[in-house]
Parts: sequence; C-alpha cells; structure tokens
Amino acid sequence: MKSLLHGLAILIAGGLLYLIGLMVWVEIQRRGDRYFARPLAERRRFVQRLKWHARYVRPIFEAIARLKRPTKVPLMRYGRVTGPLMMSSKKSYAGTLHYQPEAADIFIATQMKCGTTWMQQIVFEILHGGAGDLSDAGYRHMYAVSPWIETSPTSSVPMARAPLVGPRRNRIIKTHMPAQLIPHSDLAKYIYVTRHPVSCFASCVDFIYKGMGPLTPTRADMLDWFCSDDMWWMSWPDNVESWWQRSQQHANVLFVHYEDLKRDLEGGIRQVAAFLAVPLTDAQVATIVHKAGFDYMREHEEEFEMFAPNLFSVSTPENIRYMQSGALDRHKDAGQAERERILAFCRARLAKASYPAERFYPDLAP
Repeated sequence: MKSLLHGLAILIAGGLLYLIGLMVWVEIQRRGDRYFARPLAERRRFVQRLKWHARYVRPIFEAIARLKRPTKVPLMRYGRVTGPLMMSSKKSYAGTLHYQPEAADIFIATQMKCGTTWMQQIVFEILHGGAGDLSDAGYRHMYAVSPWIETSPTSSVPMARAPLVGPRRNRIIKTHMPAQLIPHSDLAKYIYVTRHPVSCFASCVDFIYKGMGPLTPTRADMLDWFCSDDMWWMSWPDNVESWWQRSQQHANVLFVHYEDLKRDLEGGIRQVAAFLAVPLTDAQVATIVHKAGFDYMREHEEEFEMFAPNLFSVSTPENIRYMQSGALDRHKDAGQAERERILAFCRARLAKASYPAERFYPDLAP
C-alpha cells in the first residue's frame, strides 16, 4: 500500500511538472510575434504539437471545470478600463496612454469583435493598392504587421519593431481602447469601427470560448460581464460614445459601421481610401473587395488569427473559428432574453450620450 501511494505521488508530481512545463513552453512560443513571424509550415507544426498535447491536457481542465467552473472572465484593471489578464498589464496600458502618435500611424480602433481584423485587412490592402502579401514571401501574418498597442509586446509584433508598410511607409496599429486612453495627434489617422451590440456579444461568446475552452464562464455569466463595467476596454456603449465624440471633434477620425461595410464593401473601401488620401484605380478597388471579402479571409484564416494558438483553441470544435460568421444579422444568434437585456443596458448607458444610436440601430431607440 505504501509503495502504491508513493508511486501515485510520483505520478501526480510528474504530471504537475509536465503541465507546468508545457504551459511555460506554450507561452514562450506565443509571446509577441514569435508565432506570427514564423513561416506557415512552422506555424502549422506548432499547432500540430499543441493538438497532440491538448489530447491529454484538455480533459484535465474539463474535469476542473466540472468541479468549479469560473464565473468571471480574467481581467486586469487600469483605472476604469479593464483588459484581458494574460495579454495586458498596467504597464502596457500606461505605455499606450503616453504613446506619441506619428504621421505614419493609422489606428484601427474597435470594441472587440466589431470588425477589427477586417478593417486591418482593408487598410493593409489599400496601402498596397491591392497587392498586400501575407504569405511567406511577404509579411506572413497580419499580427507580424500590425501591433496591438495596449498588449505590446506580448500579443503581436511589438510597437518598437512594427514595420512601416506600403509606398508611404505607414504603421497599422490595432486597439480596443476607449478614445480617452488613445492619445490624439492631428498627424495620425484614426478609424473606428462599431457593430450592433448584440452581434458583438454573440461573437464575443464564441471568441472567449475559443481562447478559454472549458474554463469559459457560462453564457449567463458572459452576459453579466458584457453588460457591466468589467467588460474589457469598457462597455460597448461607453467605448462607442468615446470614439463618436472624438470623431465629431477631429477630421482625422473616421467612424465606420460594420453593417454599412457588409452592405457596400466597395463603397466602404473607397471611403477609407479617400480618408487615407490613397488614390486607387477601379481594378485595384476590385482586388481589394475580393481580398477583404469574408470568403477570401476565411480561406486564408491562418494569416488572420486574432491570437496565437493555445491548448484550448487548437482543440475547440471545428465549427468555432476565428472567422466564425461575419454575418450582417449575427445578432440573431443571441436569445431573446439576452437581446433584450443588452439593448436595455445600451439604451440606459446612451440615454445622455451624443452618439445617435437610433439612427444606426433603430432597436436602440429609447
């Protein structure tokens, strides 16, 4: 009996060492642009190694979740603004607040899951006249091109090494920050994209599950999070209002609605190109329409992953993807009770706001 217990203790200790070592190794491989800057074949090999380990590790976390499922999304707090705990810090947020924008900078700002990667691709292709290259012969991945400023240097190419792209040598900077934490400069350009809040919620649920797997809070807990000040980068109405105000005060801030892009992608591309003062031929516009289309981006999904793969993302069911839907009516994926609560929350938060929500989303009318 004693030897059996001794053997069991060794087995448990070995398992813990394996798990800790694996988690450390994964995080080292994912940090910054270490994954994104690799050739596609190397990225695929890394994913296959993760899948092998996930066969043994995911069941452990599934068992943990059955015993005690988390009720909160992990977050850090910087004043009134929160962020994902493992990807951001008070230091990275302070660095964002004190960043000095330059003439080369184009900021792509959104609340999460409102069209960030889509607009990054649109701007990337506009700057290259439709000849942008994210293959091994080019930049390899969007996040080897575009730094995510408030998580730098952990989750993308670091700001200090971000390439200047296109003939005019621009830097494409991603952010989810509310406007008050993004310094304004008349030298830079800012593009903000928003999306129906219920569609945003539905997309957030899938996205968080892909990253957290069995440790994802229940859908009810996710709804509580979404309709609260714990929502990463402030709540949807507060984030939107901050950028609407900024867009009304400065001509170098373009405010775009996801739904308008879906209805008229060509018109949206021409609007963004005009805002950036980049002349395009009709043939170039047609190419960009194709390369910014959902089918193209889903086919080339390995160039647009929104975070480096982890043990949960590689073992998530195939029906949950980075390019999940892109549908104009994604809000229909939320239940009626969820929809009503989100709309009521947003109406209340926007009651005294300047953003004319009812003009763009009639169901947000008081």
